[in-house]
Amino acid sequence: MAALVLGAGSIADLVGHRRAYIGGLAVFAASSLMCGLAPDPGVLIAMRAVQGVGAAAMFATTFALLNSAYTGRDRGSAYGVWGAVAGGSAAVGPILGGLLTEGASWRWIFFVNLPVSAVAILLCSTTLVDAHAPARARVDLGGMTSFTAAAAGATYALIRANEHGWSDPGIWGLLAAAVVLLAVFTAVEAHTQHPMLDLALLRNRSFVGVLLAGLLLTFAAFAAFTYTSIWLQSVLGLSPIEAGLTGLPMSIMAFGVSAGLGRVLHGRRPDLVIGVGLLFIGLGGLLTAALVHGSAGWPQLVPGFAVIGIGVGLVTPVLGSVSMSLVPAERGGMAAGAVNTTRQLGFAFGIAVLGSVFTARAQGSLSARGVPDAAQLAHAIAGGETPALLLTAPSAGRRFLDSAAHGAAVTGIQATFVVAGAIGILAGLLVIVLMRPADAHAAGPDDNPPIAESSSRTVNVA
Repeated sequence: MAALVLGAGSIADLVGHRRAYIGGLAVFAASSLMCGLAPDPGVLIAMRAVQGVGAAAMFATTFALLNSAYTGRDRGSAYGVWGAVAGGSAAVGPILGGLLTEGASWRWIFFVNLPVSAVAILLCSTTLVDAHAPARARVDLGGMTSFTAAAAGATYALIRANEHGWSDPGIWGLLAAAVVLLAVFTAVEAHTQHPMLDLALLRNRSFVGVLLAGLLLTFAAFAAFTYTSIWLQSVLGLSPIEAGLTGLPMSIMAFGVSAGLGRVLHGRRPDLVIGVGLLFIGLGGLLTAALVHGSAGWPQLVPGFAVIGIGVGLVTPVLGSVSMSLVPAERGGMAAGAVNTTRQLGFAFGIAVLGSVFTARAQGSLSARGVPDAAQLAHAIAGGETPALLLTAPSAGRRFLDSAAHGAAVTGIQATFVVAGAIGILAGLLVIVLMRPADAHAAGPDDNPPIAESSSRTVNVA
């Protein structure tokens, strides 16, 4: 999905946002069925990749369709509701997944997508319309190929870094290839008549600020939850459902803020709304780090998660609306694709970086307790293998190892939230500086002219 969402947005601008969204839903539903029926891991992984294709088409068109369907304060309300549902899903997904896995089978986490997708396709077919006719232009195959390969290489390298560590030469080879491919993509976009991503957007400080916000939002707000879930389940022994329930405070706050303030925030300066939201996320991360120590358990996560939820509720809807306001409506897929690409890459990058932080701090804790093979054990704890370690440990040393693993995991969790919190604070300050309007009385996203009008270079549209 991270690799394809920008290309999917570009294609959606050509074939129509509604058609692309419905097509993405259909692909996602069909591949979900095949995932649930998969006879072996190879088929499951292949169908998960196809799911990513359908998800990319949906991610790249949601903002454009919302922008077409609503205007004025109604648009603010619509983005608020969308942000509320997106934030709420962060908690509902793990809880529902836990219920289905424990009560039925892992296959049902895929089968449940079928009725939801069917209802969504029916609703889209009867209610959604494209405000603009599809453009008549050639698909930017060169740009799409080079960027997809670059994003795929970078994402895969970051995922591998989380598992194998940064010393793996293959990871640096993939990252180097991604940089070269990104340079090729830039050269292609600068010389093609109908670029997948108009590089003039990158000369607009507000759009750069939106991209930066998308990148660091997922890093600061969500990446640490990967290790929180591992800690709760493999170290503290919580069930998948119980671990999922710990995310409810964040989701409830995100839902309430987005749904309740969407209409109110319409017309407000987006630099301040997004910047303050990111500052809340950063403060929530630092609060969590301060509370999680020693014999801490899941209750110590609640206050920080609630504060993070406030930030997510502020940032998520405004991020979508302001990105749409900076481009012509017919290039909404391109803008949404760019923003959602940075969000996916930020999540992958955050998991990789925080995984290294968790492992390093856990290793330090184990070494301080005199545990042998501290580096290997720290990687195992970060990978959720604590129960297996305890089962294979000699009975005489099992209690000591259990205590050391608890201490190492808490230390690792604390460090990940310190880094995530610092990233959130830094992101908030950078966004406020980058997106600050020249006119101190500038209003909200609907009053910002699209890049085609405000830049020295006109966006290439057919």
